Amino acid sequence: MDYDKLLDRARASIPDKEKLTSGERFETPKAVLMIQGNKTIITNYGDICSRIRRTDVEFAKYLFKELAVPGEVQAGRLILSGKFSDRVVNDRIQNYVTTAVICKECRKPDTHLEGIDRHLKMLICEACGAKAPVRI
Repeated sequence: MDYDKLLDRARASIPDKEKLTSGERFETPKAVLMIQGNKTIITNYGDICSRIRRTDVEFAKYLFKELAVPGEVQAGRLILSGKFSDRVVNDRIQNYVTTAVICKECRKPDTHLEGIDRHLKMLICEACGAKAPVRI
């Protein structure tokens, strides 16, 4: 076989990049839910927190407030007292990511939160240095 045929065969075996991902570096994680009785368990909660770079307590506090239910964090899972559909939970996760994770200036997820007072936090971008107040 000559070089050109081998190169064409190698290129044909590589999957298209567009088919693999949407092209974005960061995609909002989706919750995997399990309903047991009157409780909803987010089984991949630890993975979600690590992907959005927030502590499990910080993000759980937001979800408890938004869904208006008590709950607890247990071994990488979040247990919510109440039945919720995956659409409702994923909408709240998307809202949090849009509000408190993605930088308002450069649209990158490389941010962290610093507390100013009890209800107001400052979203600080590690990529561009922008600061924006966030009320969560």
